[in-house]
Amino acid sequence: MAGPSTDRFERGNDSGSPASGVPTPAPTHPDHDLREEGLPDLLKRLSNETTTLVKQELDLAKAEMAEKGRQAGKGAGMFGGAGLLGLGAFGAFTAFLIALLQTALNHTWLAALIVAAVYGVIAAVLALQGKNKIQEATPPAPEQTIETLKEDAEWAKTQTRSGAR
Repeated sequence: MAGPSTDRFERGNDSGSPASGVPTPAPTHPDHDLREEGLPDLLKRLSNETTTLVKQELDLAKAEMAEKGRQAGKGAGMFGGAGLLGLGAFGAFTAFLIALLQTALNHTWLAALIVAAVYGVIAAVLALQGKNKIQEATPPAPEQTIETLKEDAEWAKTQTRSGAR
């Protein structure tokens, strides 16, 4: 780095060994020895540096999530476009089926009614299957996790009872 660092943490260390890429606290004074500080000062410094580190990690997480959100937004837009074009293709296919049946039946209204009835049956089957899948997923709670937490709590109770003896 050229010039003094404005960050609380720098890459590498000052001992002359190669930089490991792991953030290390930048000393406030190069000739300052932490062994000379009292315990209250060290605890205060630890608290401040921990707070700074947590804030920096949260800022990094926010930046990462913002970038992922932008990427997800682009993907959602592409899904929207695909859905719109798929709907158009479905409409064209429906018109094709009606026209095909109309040539055989010689009645456009009857061809449209048959296509609508077939679509209705398909929609009903999909709705019933969807309802069954949703019922399988309810209640929306992690049942295994809840069960293991109950077991852990029971185990902890037995451990505290046996430890109190």
